[in-house]
Amino acid sequence: MIPLSLAEIAAVTGGEVAGIAPEAAEMLVVDGPVVTDSREARAGSLYIARIGAENDGHRFIANAQAGGAVAALVTQDTGPLPRAVVADEQAAFVALARHLAQAVPGLLIAGITGSSGKTSTKDLLGQVLATAGETIAPVGSFNSEVGVPLTVARVTPTTRFLVVEMGARGIGHIAYLTQIAPPRIGIVLNVGSAHVGEFGSREAIALAKSELVAALPDDGLAILNADDPAVRAMAAATRARVQLVGTAPDADLRADDIALDPAGRAGFRVTTPAGAADVTLAVAGRHQVGNALAVIAAALEAGMPLPAIVTALATAGPVSRYRMEVSERADGVTIVNDAYNANPESMAAALAALATMGAGRRRIAVLGPMLELGVESDAAHAEVGALVAAHGVDALVVVDPVAAPIGIGAQAAGSAAEVRYAADAEAAYADAVALVRPGDIVLVKSSNGAGLRFLGDRLRDTQPSDKEEQTR
Repeated sequence: MIPLSLAEIAAVTGGEVAGIAPEAAEMLVVDGPVVTDSREARAGSLYIARIGAENDGHRFIANAQAGGAVAALVTQDTGPLPRAVVADEQAAFVALARHLAQAVPGLLIAGITGSSGKTSTKDLLGQVLATAGETIAPVGSFNSEVGVPLTVARVTPTTRFLVVEMGARGIGHIAYLTQIAPPRIGIVLNVGSAHVGEFGSREAIALAKSELVAALPDDGLAILNADDPAVRAMAAATRARVQLVGTAPDADLRADDIALDPAGRAGFRVTTPAGAADVTLAVAGRHQVGNALAVIAAALEAGMPLPAIVTALATAGPVSRYRMEVSERADGVTIVNDAYNANPESMAAALAALATMGAGRRRIAVLGPMLELGVESDAAHAEVGALVAAHGVDALVVVDPVAAPIGIGAQAAGSAAEVRYAADAEAAYADAVALVRPGDIVLVKSSNGAGLRFLGDRLRDTQPSDKEEQTR
C-alpha cells in the first residue's frame, strides 16, 4: 500500500491512536499489504480486525504481528500491536481505501459488473492494461464491501490503472462500492438470473447493476452490452458518454465473423471508432467475445492503441481459478472446471463451449445446483436440462437434489445421454470415474456453494489406476 504513518491512518479513519506514544505513531510507517486475514500478514502490514458472523478478528492480532504486521485497525482497544481505534471498522476501512485511491494522481479506475462474466472480464482487462502501465486488479472474485477496499489498498504511487469488480446482492450495494473506488469507466456485461431469489426480479437486478453507470462522472465512459436490452437501456441512467459493444448492427464496437477453434477459443473481426482489427482469444467460450469487446472499449479509453490491445488479448489467459479452467490428463481426458459459480446464463455458455470443444469426442457434464434462484429454481434447472439435450451431451451426472430437474429436463427434451443422480460431490466423483473413458471431455459446473470446483480438481488428478481400484 501507499506508505502512511499510523497517525495518518488514525486521522483518515477518524480513529484514536493507542498502544504507542503519539510522537511514535507519527514515525511508525505502514507500507506492507492491508489484510483482514491474520495469516496473510507480511512485513509492514496493517491488520484490519473485522468482526464476522463466526470470528472476531481481535483474537488474531498477535498472529498478524507474528506474520509481520506493524499496526492494526480495531474497534476494541486491545494489543499487542500499535493501533488505530475506530467506532466502525468497515466505515474506517472504506475511508482508508477511498483516501488511498485519491492519493494517486491520474489513477484511472474501471468498474465492472454483470450477472456473469465479471471475473473473466476483470482478468482480461487487468492483463491488457498491464502491458501499458502498472495495473491493480482484484484477486479472484474480490467484489464485495471487503474485497473492493482490499483491492484498492494495493495501489502504489506509480499505479496507473485500477480494475474493480463490483458484485451486488441487493439495491444500493454497487452504489456503495462506487464510493470506495469511484470509477471513470463503468462496464455492465449483462443482466441475468443470478441471485434473482434475493432480488425478487430481473428488473431489480437491472436497477442494481445500473448503479455503476449512474455513479460515473460527466467525463466518464459507460460501456454497455448492446445485445442485452436491459443493459442497453442503462444509457438513460448515466450522464457519462456511452459506448455500446456487441454484435448488434448499431454497436459502437462490433464483433463480426465470429469463429471458434477446436479448443473453443474465439476469433472475430472487431470494428471500433479507432479502426478495425482481427482478434484471437486465448480463453475458451464464445461468451468471451462480449467480455473481450468490453475490454477493448475500456483499453481504448485508457489510451492504448488498438493493435497493442489485440496483441495483449491474444495471450491473456485465465487468471482466477475455476472459470473455464481447462486441464488435460495423461489419458487424453479434458477437464473443464467452470464451477466457481453458476446461473442459467453461465450454464448455457458453458454447455455451448462443451459442445464446441467436444466435437468428435464423448461429452460428459457434471452439473450441480444453481443457487439463489428462488421460485424460478426448478424451471431454470429444467431449462438447463433442455440445453444438455440440445448440445448432444453423451453422459450427465446431476449432483444434489436441488439440481435434479436438470436430468428430468434433459430426458423430457429427448436427450439420449446416460443420466446419473448423485446426492453429493463424493457420490458424483464415483459416478464420473465410472463414466469417463480416455479421450472424453468433462464439464464440471455448479454454484460456488455446491463445492464442485474441488470435484473438478479431483477429476483432473484422477489416474487410470484410480478407476481400476474403484471397480475392484
